[in-house]
Amino acid sequence: MATVIITHMTTHITVDTMITNEPTSAISDLALLGLMQLISPALPIGAFAWSQGLESAFELGWVTTEQELCQWLEGVLNDGLTRCELPVLARLQNCWANQDSQGLVYWNEWIHANRESAELSDEDIRLGLALTRLLTSLDIQPKPEQGDAALPDEPGYVTVFAWTAHTRNVPVRQSLLGFSWAWLENQLAVACKAMPLGHTAAQRLNEQLRPKLVSAVDTALALADEDLGPIMPGLALGSAQHETQYSRLFRS
Repeated sequence: MATVIITHMTTHITVDTMITNEPTSAISDLALLGLMQLISPALPIGAFAWSQGLESAFELGWVTTEQELCQWLEGVLNDGLTRCELPVLARLQNCWANQDSQGLVYWNEWIHANRESAELSDEDIRLGLALTRLLTSLDIQPKPEQGDAALPDEPGYVTVFAWTAHTRNVPVRQSLLGFSWAWLENQLAVACKAMPLGHTAAQRLNEQLRPKLVSAVDTALALADEDLGPIMPGLALGSAQHETQYSRLFRS
């Protein structure tokens, strides 16, 4: 079986390529249901309260039509999730599988360092803490006394998502697909509330962008550490503007 070398700090860690070659049939029924629960809009962590700069894109006139929204979302997917959350999610899930506490701390801090506005940073931390509280109430939080790696200080949402997927035996590729699907669903929900976008139009965008999610996961799994990092100045500016936007539906 092939291996992948993940480099962080000065440590080289060889991990089994559970991240690339898992057939869909390898997902157990419970793992699939666990992933569906994790990405459900009904999960009580408050993800619906954040727009990730999209509300400002509407307010500023950057996104005014269905086609412009499609282009915006595809850009965020290609230059953001594909180069940031998705490849780091794969690395974090492998860190959990290998009880690599140093790797968890490194990639958790890497994600925090790549949040380009106070709003984006606050969202990541608050969702991570909310998901941690939920897991604790369900008694499925990491238990270092039983051999699990410990959660880093201020665990971000991606870090806690990776733990949940790991403990439910969700293959890494499907974790990335689920994460990207949840992001798309949330962004379309934002558009339905704030653009406004009709629900039929939202389903048209779902149809157009679903294949893009698969391509994004393929790309994310192939990226080396030195290729990571979001390139989204427009979203960063929109998110920063949103923090002082006079009238808004979503949190800053």
